[in-house]
Parts: sequence; C-alpha cells; structure tokens
Amino acid sequence: MDDAQTNLLLKRPVALKVIVTARWKEEMQQQLQAQINQMDAQVQQLDLQGQRAIMEIQKQSLVPLPPSVSQQIENIQIQVNQQKSEILEQKNQALQQMQQVQLLDLEQEVVQGQMESFFRLEKGDNLIQKLNVEIVMRDGVVVDIRGDV
Repeated sequence: MDDAQTNLLLKRPVALKVIVTARWKEEMQQQLQAQINQMDAQVQQLDLQGQRAIMEIQKQSLVPLPPSVSQQIENIQIQVNQQKSEILEQKNQALQQMQQVQLLDLEQEVVQGQMESFFRLEKGDNLIQKLNVEIVMRDGVVVDIRGDV
C-alpha cells in the first residue's frame, strides 16, 4: 500500500503560553509603554499634517473662503479626527492590557499567542488530541510541550 494513502501531513495551531514572572511582567509593560508612546507620536504627527494641509489650502484661497474650500478644510479635519480616534482606541486597549498585566499573579500561565506546526495524521489517530498542543515558556525558555506531538 502506498504511504501517502495511510497518513497525511497537516498544519495545526499551537498555543503559546508563558509563565508569568517579574521579568516577563516588566518586559510586557515596557513593550506596551513603547506602543503607547508611538501612538502618542502618531497623533501629534496627524495633527501637524492636518494643520499644514489646512494652512496650504488657506494660503492658496481667496478671503473670505469660498464654500468649496471651507468644505475641503472640514473634510481634512474630519479625516484627521477619524484617524486620531482609531489610534486613541488602540491606545486605550494598550492601557487596558497594561492594567491586566499588572494584575496577573506570578507563576500563572497565560496564553501569549499562537504558532503553527506540522503533524502526521494516520488512520486510528485521535484528531482532537493531535490538535490540542501547547508550548509553555518561562522568560523565553521552553519549559514544557504539552499534547500529542
């Protein structure tokens, strides 16, 4: 019998868990704070770009501003505000994550992400067990691989 007919090579998700340590908490806080700082800079940049665009339009227009130019300026302000609110929503999420990280107990296991791995599936295998695999890490070092590898 041909080997290809008796098994399949499949891809599965693998949960990536970390054991909460003081070092991990600190690193997570630093990463989140860096993201927050970057978002603050993006908001400032958006404000500046919006102001420059409006000033350019005003320079090139008659006074009083025709309705079409006023509408153009209003559209820029609406666009800037929409982009700012998206960034501020992301910032809010990062701030909430910072609070959640602070509240985690040391030695607690938390899911930090997901990876993929390949596995062979043969007749008679329990697919549910084959799909239920996770990696556990402490400060970047794998301490356990759980499941039917």
